[in-house]
Amino acid sequence: MKLGVLFNFSSKWMGGIIYIINIINTLNFLDDDEKPEIFLFYRPDLKRFISEMEYPYLNPIEWNFPSITKGTVKSILVRKNLFIADILAKYNLDSVYPLQDYPVRTKTKTKLVSWCADFQHRHYPDFFTSFQRTGRNLRTKMALRNNDNLVLSSNDALNDLRRFYTVPGKLKLDVFHFVSVLKGENELKIESLKSKYSLPSDYFLVSNQFHKHKNHRVLLLTLARLNELGIRKHFAFTGKLPDESDSPYLKELHSIIEENNLMGQISMLGIISRADQLAIMKHSQAVIQPSLFEGWSTVIEDAKSLQVPVVASNLRVNIEQLGDNGVYFDPHNVEELVAIIRDYPSRNPDEIFYQPYNERMKAAAAELLGILS
Repeated sequence: MKLGVLFNFSSKWMGGIIYIINIINTLNFLDDDEKPEIFLFYRPDLKRFISEMEYPYLNPIEWNFPSITKGTVKSILVRKNLFIADILAKYNLDSVYPLQDYPVRTKTKTKLVSWCADFQHRHYPDFFTSFQRTGRNLRTKMALRNNDNLVLSSNDALNDLRRFYTVPGKLKLDVFHFVSVLKGENELKIESLKSKYSLPSDYFLVSNQFHKHKNHRVLLLTLARLNELGIRKHFAFTGKLPDESDSPYLKELHSIIEENNLMGQISMLGIISRADQLAIMKHSQAVIQPSLFEGWSTVIEDAKSLQVPVVASNLRVNIEQLGDNGVYFDPHNVEELVAIIRDYPSRNPDEIFYQPYNERMKAAAAELLGILS
């Protein structure tokens, strides 16, 4: 099988970047005679991530994709999908994934498969500009009209799709729960990392970019409330800070930290290597995922692969992802999280919370191959 993979995301969207890295590395868990040959068409600014894809039959090909707006308009005018036309003409592919843009229908024997992570703009429209909301809705409607195969990251997203859009009967829908493939986390000594990042012996880890919907606010208020009760806990944060130095959300977080004198109880690690992040996660008391919205959390998948317990907001998608193995709280209720963290048990590093790693990876690889074949 010859599989085309389109690596055509903004370099700022780490969720999409990690998704592509993980699906390619997931296919490595197939038996060798089942592994497809992968043609990876990547944007030039994403080249640095190719080294994280460990796959024996990978052909990286630098590709200049059109911008969404210009590519859509020109495709409609010439009645040819310019996001994929040249790739299909030059390469004899059995399947292409994930193709996001379908301004017109493409006649081809190649199986074109789209992917939709979530519909956050429909739940939290205030987090997006009017232009962004319009673009997302238009892009989705075009894909529904001009495409035959769509993959969603969760059953929660599938329910949203049916709730917010008219879904054609001809459209084949699949849900694929992507998994996190581990690489190098066992090579690092946790004591050296604790020294490197000035971490205490016990800490909880939060690994999210600092977007408002990631809800760091509830974590800081939880620390402040625990202090009032005479209980000191430590939270370590990884993730990209907002690009805007005058971000209102970041100002709010800084205000909470200063007013409650929390600097000694938090570690702002910023963007660190994935190997460091996974090692720090592996030795945390637990991962906390407090988001107001998620598509399918990479952080939770990392924790599952590492057998680390998770305390998560009680979103339907988080419950779908963790099942009975998660501890949940209302993301707007500080007291609920305080009660969990205050009495959180000591960690037994040998305790197994989830399906064994190799079993999960092999099952996911077989499922993904079946969807794309």
